[in-house]
Amino acid sequence: MPVGVVLRRTPGVTRWAKWAWRAVAVLPGAGPAQWRELRRQGDTVEYHAATVPLELYRAETEAYLHGIAARAPAVYVVMRKVTGEHPFEVLLVTASPYEAQDYCDSGEDIVEKVPMPPGLLAWVGDFVGRHHQEEEFVKRRRDRAKVDGRQDGIGDPRIPKPGDIYASPALKRERLQ
Repeated sequence: MPVGVVLRRTPGVTRWAKWAWRAVAVLPGAGPAQWRELRRQGDTVEYHAATVPLELYRAETEAYLHGIAARAPAVYVVMRKVTGEHPFEVLLVTASPYEAQDYCDSGEDIVEKVPMPPGLLAWVGDFVGRHHQEEEFVKRRRDRAKVDGRQDGIGDPRIPKPGDIYASPALKRERLQ
């Protein structure tokens, strides 16, 4: 589904940041747009920055279910700072909080949490209802591997280590044999 991303530019609160940018809304089913101005009130301006596809996958229904069952269901807008006429490039919109966390971990991208509109919530909920299958928890058992020989956790005795400086001569002889 094509989803438009609305970014708001407000005056910065410090002398080092002239503007503060924030993703404030998404527009389900929006047409193409390239930084079209939607609203202006004083120095605050809202732009329809981009329209990107929101794709849902059957393998990620658990993540979508987690996202729509939250107190405030949300979608996540992933942006990247760029140099040029516009300050951000909108990479994607996702309904998966797990995928959003992955983008946060990289540190290169900006991830904004935006409230999910009711129509989009119904669409994602319908997808989850049709494709989600609970996975039964299976506790793994340890392998009955037989471990012969002595392992002291030290490693190869032929390689000197800084810890060998204070080892007793008897312990060193025992390791080398």
